[in-house]
Amino acid sequence: MRSTPARPRSRRRLDQSLLVLGAGALATSLAALTLAPGVSAASSHREAPLIAGDPRADNTDVYAYTSLDRPDSVTFLANWIPFEEPNGGPNFYAFGDDLRYNIKIDNDGDGVSDITYTWRFHSSYRDAANQFLYNTGPVTSLADPDLNFRQVYDLVLSHGDESKVLLSNVPAAPSRVGPASMPNYAALRNQAIRNIPGGGKTFAGQAEDPFFADLRVFDLLYGGNLSERGQDTLAGYNVNSVALQIPKSQLALKGNPGRNPVIGVWSTTERQGVQVSDSRDKHGDQWKQVSRLGNPLVNEVVVPLKYKDAFNTLNPDQDRTVQPVVDKVLDPTLPKLIQQVYGIPAPATPRRDLFEIYLTGICKACGPIQADLNAHSLNKDAKRRGIVPAEELRLNMAVPPTVNPNRYGVLAGDLAGFPNGRRLTDDVIDISLQAVEGAAQTGQLVPALADGDKVNANEVPFGTSFPYLALPHTKSVNSGPNAPERSGNKNAAALGGLGALLLGAGGFRLRRSRKTS
Repeated sequence: MRSTPARPRSRRRLDQSLLVLGAGALATSLAALTLAPGVSAASSHREAPLIAGDPRADNTDVYAYTSLDRPDSVTFLANWIPFEEPNGGPNFYAFGDDLRYNIKIDNDGDGVSDITYTWRFHSSYRDAANQFLYNTGPVTSLADPDLNFRQVYDLVLSHGDESKVLLSNVPAAPSRVGPASMPNYAALRNQAIRNIPGGGKTFAGQAEDPFFADLRVFDLLYGGNLSERGQDTLAGYNVNSVALQIPKSQLALKGNPGRNPVIGVWSTTERQGVQVSDSRDKHGDQWKQVSRLGNPLVNEVVVPLKYKDAFNTLNPDQDRTVQPVVDKVLDPTLPKLIQQVYGIPAPATPRRDLFEIYLTGICKACGPIQADLNAHSLNKDAKRRGIVPAEELRLNMAVPPTVNPNRYGVLAGDLAGFPNGRRLTDDVIDISLQAVEGAAQTGQLVPALADGDKVNANEVPFGTSFPYLALPHTKSVNSGPNAPERSGNKNAAALGGLGALLLGAGGFRLRRSRKTS
């Protein structure tokens, strides 16, 4: 068993402070949430008990990475509305006019957003009195009179309490109705990409769901015998997406990405004039956070059922005060379940490696993962006393993009991948399974879980230019249980052996580099 190095005195004080129960915010949220169990206050592919009632507010995934074609900028992607069946007419899928969709950036490590980008949408119909169709003829442009339903948005930039409108009345790309209605959807989407004054790009509209995974993991970890693997549960579905590409100098602390390369990222959804406990009753004009997402799979796998909905109402700077959630990072449930079902011994607790990945970022002084990667403490101008443990997706902007990304990211020695930010090609299911079994601190793959869910890539290729997401699907997902297997699933499964070999070699390289650092 690998011994844990002695922690610095400041770290011990931090751990002791976490033992003080400071769950007042959580208790308040829980008390409110118990009043109306039919309302959503959750995010990420229906993982929390209340999510089904509010899909427009359901944030499914967040991505943040440096792109090969724009290495001076960071690309942010955030998706909403899970499991959009392509043929879900006649109303199809729209952003909520009563919602604010946010991407938030923390560049000093205090768990509070220093930079917030907000999308506010407005919907309209050309003819609501005499038409029932989304479009009345082939749509060839976003201004086409045959597009009956349309959405526009304002993009707002906030620094603390100061806000300014960057763009107004920007058209969102419509849902992809089908080839007859939209014969050249790629051209429509390109029209929805707009430049931001001062640098950067924005996009909002429908896209193919980029998350790939076999979600039968929730059937006792793939059937209790690893028999239920290899089918991409998200294949064929679409989502609604917002995308940004922002110069690094506009994101870094004091505008200096050389001295301060680390940022923390998460997204939220806010609803106006409601209590989180009951969206059916009006409660003034105050905005309430009803969804939150940073690292993938945290709310699904780490947070206990009792706290899932309340967790989504909290700001990251409150995370360290919620002892039940901190406890589940230090002593997670999933490794125990893996041991129970498959007999693989759970790593020893407390899990300070997971504490690094989810709450502090990775650095040599932060815990057992001996690498300086993406902790806010690596920012030279950050005030050390102000840095707090907070659940954020952290990205070191100084790490260059990888020409040939490895789907296992950091575990395979590819430091440009998850958990250093998250790229579209990162296999977060397999990475997370290995991480909870200790691979991040040992540098070694757990052989029994080497194949993961056997879904190693998206069913369609991603784009090579902004917004990088694949075009929405048009074919029905609902083909029945006897439908032939999708070719994308076969291709993904066929990559399993090669992926495992790459991970084994990459993990060994990462371990060696730590020993020599």
